[in-house]
Amino acid sequence: MPLEIAVPSTQALLSWWENEGRRDPAQKPWMFKADGLWPEPDDALDPYGVLVAEVMLQQTQLQVVLPYWTRWMERFPQLDALAEADEQDVLLCWQGLGYYSRARRLNAAAGMLVAMGASGADPSGWPRALDSWLALPGIGRSTAGGILSSAFNTPLAILDGNVRRVLARLQAHPTPPMRAQAQFWLWSEALIAAAPGRARDCNQALMDLGATLCTPRNPSCGICPWSDHCAAYAAGTSEAYPVTDAPRSLPFSVIGVGVVLNQAGEVLIDQRLNEGLLGGLWEFPGGKQEPEEVITDTIARELREELAIEVAVDQELITVDHAYSHKKLRFIVHLCRWVSGEPQPLASQQVLWVKPEELGKYPFPAANARIIEALHGHFKELAAT
Repeated sequence: MPLEIAVPSTQALLSWWENEGRRDPAQKPWMFKADGLWPEPDDALDPYGVLVAEVMLQQTQLQVVLPYWTRWMERFPQLDALAEADEQDVLLCWQGLGYYSRARRLNAAAGMLVAMGASGADPSGWPRALDSWLALPGIGRSTAGGILSSAFNTPLAILDGNVRRVLARLQAHPTPPMRAQAQFWLWSEALIAAAPGRARDCNQALMDLGATLCTPRNPSCGICPWSDHCAAYAAGTSEAYPVTDAPRSLPFSVIGVGVVLNQAGEVLIDQRLNEGLLGGLWEFPGGKQEPEEVITDTIARELREELAIEVAVDQELITVDHAYSHKKLRFIVHLCRWVSGEPQPLASQQVLWVKPEELGKYPFPAANARIIEALHGHFKELAAT
């Protein structure tokens, strides 16, 4: 049955947050007014800055997001600028933050919001209805609640990872939260209802509690404002919650990568298809090593199959191990000399010969950043000899 959340417990949370929460403009600049003050209940914030932050925070921690948010707001200072931006510029600004589909969807959502009448930092033309936000690409129920409660103090709940963990411990919930989404939404909504007029503050307090005290490991239960209400703490089993499924072993693959150079000293890159992981980003071509296959043969074969070119595979440049949420990859990278064939995008959007010093103009996945660094180091060594 739903968790009964009394007003005193919500008041205790808000009292703690007012003194100990992350209420510093340097930490969450999108949550403050232009004068640097925290908004009053009737104040509206710039919805655009909140939108960008909420999308970035979907799968990334606050301390990682902050410099990206700052750089983004300098590059695309208002909604109109983002709506008109080229997707490649958007991906380049997002580079390194991961889960790149968020950037493409944010770009698309900006255009849809402009069509709805939203513009600039003036919040009056922005949609206030939950359904309007849920119709945008990449905006789910929790993100929409976060945007509306933060920008307009709309009484809507959120349910991110921090909030799920707090609620799971309060109730000592016996199953993984993702299997009981409806129940967890009821609990989160009950908290907002228990703090009338303070949805913005309550949601921020919940997130801050999970991020600073009710942490995944070594939670600070002794100074938690809700310790008297927490079933997990009462049982001495805080770290046992939230309950999780048994971890799955991640599949592992070796990827052969060719950094192909022509006689002009240009390097060959290709742009991934928009569908799927890392869509729209650029990369050095290559592919999965087959069983019993020598890695140099893998590279030559993949470049023949994907680009219709023949190469001579030379020395190894670098090996990069990289883990995604669903798999682990090892990239074994070799320098290659282009021999014959006009490169064709048989498995990509397009291919380009570019000067090594121009690689920074193209958005690459994180693993490729180390390859680019190694390539520049290779050229420096050649220049020194």
